Amino acid sequence: MLVAGGYYHLINRGNNKALVFRQPADFRSFIALIDRAQERLPLRLLAYCLMPNHFHLVVSPDGSSDISRWMHWLTTTHSHRHHLRYGTSGSVWQGRFRAFRIENDEHLLTVVRYVERNALRAGLVGKAEHWPWSSLALRIAGGSADRLADLPFALPARWAGLVNEPQSPAELAALRNCVKRQNPFGNPAWVEKTLSPHRGDGPSRPRGRPRKNQ
Repeated sequence: MLVAGGYYHLINRGNNKALVFRQPADFRSFIALIDRAQERLPLRLLAYCLMPNHFHLVVSPDGSSDISRWMHWLTTTHSHRHHLRYGTSGSVWQGRFRAFRIENDEHLLTVVRYVERNALRAGLVGKAEHWPWSSLALRIAGGSADRLADLPFALPARWAGLVNEPQSPAELAALRNCVKRQNPFGNPAWVEKTLSPHRGDGPSRPRGRPRKNQ
């Protein structure tokens, strides 16, 4: 369940991992749609990275339903335009986006770094800031104030240099597990506290009809 004021990593992929952004104009059009979505229903957009067959966002909503409404408009509008441009049909995106909540501390910085490093990690560029379809490139160019919200704390000095440094295998494994399972990313006590309201109050019961007494 998404909650107002939380920090979230969002991801959606092309259907069957298909290529979605085929040329620079596709990337530019999608970023323009993000800006339009922000005009319709603003989220605090902290970081983003568009990749050829998927995209990452780090956001914080004011309302519990804002992310779902925002993403629905974005992907539906994009799909319609994509089909008009390429003469295609069917699903452009794999379905509903995946999301995991992030603790508002160094874990949030870790996720922002992970997102902004994505193109470098994939071998698409030699330096992360050279990928034009990411918030890091925007920060370096000095235009972040027009699109990005302030983080709850200042980015470390030499942020671009830090993004370009490899993340540890353990860190990457933890983040990828959160993407896959949509589990919160934070300190163990915070994760447990975040998960507990969404768990059942009693012991789980097997599904299906109850077995008759023998």
